[in-house]
Amino acid sequence: MNVNSLSQRLAVCSWSLQPSTPQDLITKLQATGVQRVQLALDPLRDEPAVWGKTPELLQAAGISIASGMFGCVGEDYSTLDTIRVTGGLAPDATWEQNWKNTQATAGLARKLGLKLVTFHAGFLPHEASDPSFAKLKQRLVQTAEIFQARGITLGLETGQETAAVLFDFLHKLAKPNVGVNFDPANMILYDKGNPIEALRELGQWVRQVHIKDARRTKVPGTWGEEVVAGTGEVDWSAFFATLKEVGFKGDLCIEREAGTQRVADIRAARELIETVSR
Repeated sequence: MNVNSLSQRLAVCSWSLQPSTPQDLITKLQATGVQRVQLALDPLRDEPAVWGKTPELLQAAGISIASGMFGCVGEDYSTLDTIRVTGGLAPDATWEQNWKNTQATAGLARKLGLKLVTFHAGFLPHEASDPSFAKLKQRLVQTAEIFQARGITLGLETGQETAAVLFDFLHKLAKPNVGVNFDPANMILYDKGNPIEALRELGQWVRQVHIKDARRTKVPGTWGEEVVAGTGEVDWSAFFATLKEVGFKGDLCIEREAGTQRVADIRAARELIETVSR
């Protein structure tokens, strides 16, 4: 993997930069040295007066959109317990609004010409006998089909379950346009296993990768700590070797959701990737 080909695969997650406007996003992106973005679609859908011209402004600045991302309403990441109850498509109380948003997001992604959109589906049931299994599976089938009709692949974020549970669920879901957005740090933050082993197990499903690092919690049942890439527990040399082993050739999107020096942290992640992946 040479640096030139790598630059064509690198992107930055727009939400990591906490932009207030499209121009603020562009300014911060340019400061990272990366000219591609995984774009949060919720602001474009919900605040068109502010974000409606984002595609044109990005294009004028020479920035391309690698993929999209959307969130689900009502999600509470305060603790592992709160996100287990409120996350993704699983809660009945937010399903109606989430379904409306999903349909609008699919249409928006099609207008933007996106081929991949990622999101957190919620905590997947471990067993098909779980009463919530059929419900979440059906909601994911609906979601997959509305994106499939527009030629778009969905990437489920990793971390909220073990690789084995996610593998089994994807196999049972059997939707050709549903794969995985693999985030090694999430495996650590949620304490759901070794990210290198998980990547090897899920390799055939991986459609995109997030570059993020973390340290595992010392208190079971609580969050781990997200840290600057290269300072946590992800073995990046092994990670890139495994990406090569599983034949992954997709995008590498730098994500940073903690700290107050986001641009500097993203630059550090970019430099780490350029060094380790040589």
